[in-house]
Amino acid sequence: MRSEITIPCEGQHTCATISVPRHARGIVLFAHGSGSSRHSPRNRAIAAALEEGGLATLLVDLLTPDEDRLDQQTRALRFDIGLLSARVIDAIAWLEREAQNLPIALFGASTGAAAALVAAADRADVVRAVVSRGGRPDLAGAALPEVKAPTLLIVGGADTEVITLNRTAHAALTCERELAIVEGATHLFEEPGALDEVARLARAWFLRFV
Repeated sequence: MRSEITIPCEGQHTCATISVPRHARGIVLFAHGSGSSRHSPRNRAIAAALEEGGLATLLVDLLTPDEDRLDQQTRALRFDIGLLSARVIDAIAWLEREAQNLPIALFGASTGAAAALVAAADRADVVRAVVSRGGRPDLAGAALPEVKAPTLLIVGGADTEVITLNRTAHAALTCERELAIVEGATHLFEEPGALDEVARLARAWFLRFV
C-alpha cells in the first residue's frame, strides 16, 4: 500500500509518501537534505529495497512547499538543522499516532542525516536504529553523544572530505555504531552497483535492530 499524505508541523503541513508492505515489521522514516525531496530517485530505490525486506517506509519532505521554493532560490534552509530535525520529530510523532505501533527507524541523507541524529537523540525512547547515506552527521553536533539507537554511517570511498566528517561523527557517537565505506563510490553513489550496496547495508542494519 502506497499513499501520498501530509504531516502537520506547527500549523503547516509537509508532504510525504508512505508505503506499507503486508506484515511489515517496522517503518523507516527517510529524512532528505541539501535540496532533495521525497522524489529523490536514490532514496526511492533504497526504500524499495527496504520494502522488499518487509519494512514500511515514509519518505517525507522536511520543508513545506513555500519553504522549498524559498530554499531553491536562497539555499537558506537546507542547512537549518534545528528546523529540519524539528520536522523529523513531528513525523515521528505522526508515526506514533498512525503507524499501528510499528517500530520506528530513521534513514538520513546529506544534511538530513544530521536532522535524523538530532531527532534520534531527542526521541531516544522511540527510535530503534539510524542509517546515514553520504551524510553530514557532524552537523548534529552536541546531540551525537545523546544518540542511543545503533547508527550506521555509509560513505563513498572516493568521497574523501565526507569520510573525514563521518569519522569525526563516529568518534563522537557513544551508541553502537559502524562506519561503512563503499569502495570506489563518489558522493551520490552513481557508480554501477554502489547504490545497491548502500541498500544492502541499510536493509541488513535495520533488520538487525528494528
